[in-house]
Formats: sequence, C-alpha cells, structure tokens
Amino acid sequence: MKLLDLYILKKYLKTFTFTVGLLVAVICVIDFVEKNDDFIKHSLGFGFVMRRYFLPVIPFYANLLSPITIFIATVFVTARLASHTEIIAMLSSGMSFRRLLLPYCMGAVLVGLSVYGLIGWVIPNANKTRVAFEIKYVKNPYTFSGHDVHFKVAPDAYVYLGTYNNTANIGYNFVLETIRGTRLVRKVQADAISWNEKKQMWHVEAQTVRTFDGERERLFRRPAMDTVLNLFPKDFASTYRSEETLTNPELNQLIQTKIERGADDTALYLVEKYSRQSYPFAILILTVMGVIVSARKARGGVGLQIALGFALAFVYLVFVIVSRGFATANTMPAWLAAWLPTLVFTVIAAGLYRFVPR
Repeated sequence: MKLLDLYILKKYLKTFTFTVGLLVAVICVIDFVEKNDDFIKHSLGFGFVMRRYFLPVIPFYANLLSPITIFIATVFVTARLASHTEIIAMLSSGMSFRRLLLPYCMGAVLVGLSVYGLIGWVIPNANKTRVAFEIKYVKNPYTFSGHDVHFKVAPDAYVYLGTYNNTANIGYNFVLETIRGTRLVRKVQADAISWNEKKQMWHVEAQTVRTFDGERERLFRRPAMDTVLNLFPKDFASTYRSEETLTNPELNQLIQTKIERGADDTALYLVEKYSRQSYPFAILILTVMGVIVSARKARGGVGLQIALGFALAFVYLVFVIVSRGFATANTMPAWLAAWLPTLVFTVIAAGLYRFVPR
C-alpha cells in the first residue's frame, strides 16, 4: 500500500465512522423522544433503558444505515479532494481513475466484511434483547389472531387448529391428518390441545380416531393423552421483527422448517437472508458510485455534490423498501428483491463511469 492509498483510506474510514456515529446519535435521540412515554409508563430507569434497549439498538441502526453512510462518506471525501484539486493532481501525474479507486475499494471490502460478520452473528444476538424489550414495554400485548391454521409436522402428517389462545397456550378444534401420497389414511380429532410446560408436551383431549383402508373406515375413541408434536407455542408467538433476531444458521434452519411446513410468510425470511448476502456488495458498489459522482471539481464547491449524495442515498433506501414490499407480497422472488437495488445501482455506476475525468 502506497502513502497516497493510506491517506485516502484513512480519510474514507474516519469519515464513514463519523457519519455513522452522527446519524445514529440523531436517530437515537429521536427514538428516545418517541418512546419516552412508554418508558415513563412502565417506570423504567435510564440505566435499564440504556442497557436493555439503546446499547443493542446502536449496532442495529449502524448496520441499517451502512449503505447510505458509506455512500455519503465517499461523496464527502472525494468532493473535498476534488475541491482542493488533489484528484486533478493525481490524474495529471499519470494515475488512472481505476488506480484511484483502489484505496476506496479496499476500504469498502473491509467495511463490507465487517458488516457481514456483524449482521450474521453479532447484531442478531443484540436484537434478541432489543426486540424482547420492545414487545414487553413498547408494543401492545400480542394476541394470536389466526383462524383455521395448518402446519406440516412430519413428511406425511398435518395439524389443523381452528383457533389458538397464546396466553393460555390452548388450541381448539384440533385435527391431525396422516396423508400418504394423495390418500388420507388416518384422522385424529379432539376438541382442544394444551401445552404442558413441565413435560414439554401437548396434552390432547379425548380423541376421535378414524383410519381408512381403501373404502373401509374404522372409527374408535381414545382417552386424553400426552403426545409430542413438531409444533411448539413459539410457533404462535409474536413474529415482530423476529427475522432480525436470528443468526445466519438460525435463519437458514427456520427457512427450511417453514418451507417444509408450507408456511406463507417464508418470503420475509428469505429476503432477510439474501439482503444480508447483498450488503457487502452494495457497500462496494455504492463506494465506487460515490467516487464517480463526486470526482469532478464543481464550481459551487462540495455542497452540491454532498446534496446529490444524500439524494441518491435516499433513492437507494426507497428502492430497498419498495423491493422488500414486493417480495413479502409474493409478487417478486425474494432473491431478486434483495439484490435488485444493488444491481440497478451497479448499472447506473457503470453508465456514469463513462463520463468521469480520466
């Protein structure tokens, strides 16, 4: 690494860190003002709120803003270099524009790898504390409102519940069907099932059991009993921001379980998975794009270029939100929704690259 590379890299990382810190501080102040009534209502001390909510939320906000802050920091650093005629001097000395991008790309790779490690393991564990805090003290008490719900609990077994009370952990109108191929071979019905916390099993009320063998049907009654099902009270618990609390292995395992059960909210978790994978690439692309849009010296100074950087960062954020909405509505594949903003900005950056000063 040459001295000039180190000079640009230091500016890049320092500005990024400062921008992240500034924006996170502003957001935390706004967040505190917004939720202060909830803190007062529950008589929560400042130290408790800081430990249980704001310390875990800081890395969450820092990661959430990383693509935007990296773009703004890149535009600010490059615009300052351009306004001081430093970029012109570099290019006049025989340095190519691609060579100028090298320290920026090194910094982007460093930040991208750090972010990937954080969002895959560190931040989800912090989010477990933050989300639990929000559910308990900020959100209204959760009530499971689903009706006529189905779960696949084994390769050939399906559970149906008419309603479920998540406060008492009781499900009503229980049906367990065994289907082999396209044939129903067994059907168990009970008025209710309840979760036994001590035994970690379901207690099933008196059951009506039907077995089918071709056109023959057998019917008999069975007394109440305890049984194990691949179904748990957590399957009926609040899913508020649950995707943010899962490490990469936990997220992959949950997605596989939901696919096997045929759940209708799998897209939400797939988008989260692919978004985590696309984040490092988004940081690299936005860094390159930031250099491109701010490398030319402007007559009006750096203000216009920085404003342009904010505008493009806002467009990127809107693009991310809209594409995620399409994915969760099942109108767009999850992988495409997660990668689309990065792919579009890559095309834009490639087009803008044709007009940068050489």
